[in-house]
Amino acid sequence: MISDDLQFTVLGSATPCASADNPCSGYLVAGGGARVWVDAGSGTLAALQRYCRLDEVDAIWISHLHADHSADLLTAYYAARYADLELDAPIPLYGPPGTADRLAHFLTNSDTRSPVESAFSVRELYDGHRAEAGGLTLTSRSVQHDIPGFAVRIESAGRSLVYSGDTAPCPSLTDLATDCDTLLCEAESAEVPTLRPQAHHTPEDTGATAHAAGARSLVVTHVGPYLTPEEAVSRAGKHYAGPIDYAAPGAAFTIG
Repeated sequence: MISDDLQFTVLGSATPCASADNPCSGYLVAGGGARVWVDAGSGTLAALQRYCRLDEVDAIWISHLHADHSADLLTAYYAARYADLELDAPIPLYGPPGTADRLAHFLTNSDTRSPVESAFSVRELYDGHRAEAGGLTLTSRSVQHDIPGFAVRIESAGRSLVYSGDTAPCPSLTDLATDCDTLLCEAESAEVPTLRPQAHHTPEDTGATAHAAGARSLVVTHVGPYLTPEEAVSRAGKHYAGPIDYAAPGAAFTIG
């Protein structure tokens, strides 16, 4: 039985690779009678199965195609095709343009294209994309990363969760997160890069984005290897006065 309350569980939050006790980016969002697997970084399929089977997921949403957010789509394909699962239909998969061909290119081992569409019903994201999974509404916005990337606002029964994906601070994320109940925002960068365009939030940026959006609470995630979670939370708190948590693997949050 899925609660009607909007909630999410952290499957993993590591970057750039999984550690012994923390998979890469992935979250199980539940509410409104539905479950959505948000980002499928390496190691997250195994963590997902602590809470539900792959064939009990109503949709998958992918922020961008870097491996630490999408690599377990490959293992999910094999699970959907060859494990003891019973898919009534291919799983809706929302991802950046090119997601299906990217998967097929990796999985194809002959002259015949791998049938990724037998496991996933791939729908390409665009700025302003909207979708529904049960009682959950997902609104995606394009954000500022070094490859095409998206953030998502997930709403149910008047509650709202916004997930940044990977992005530098940008107006589209702030707009998407306006007045949300919880902002789940990355804080990968220890320092702002100076030799190339910024592609991630620093912890200070994370706090500033939460403040500018008027988010009611902040959960810091995707903390880079040169920061501790405690440092990231402390630094974000200098720019945001609301409650702040860290997305520790296995942590569960109820929204609102």
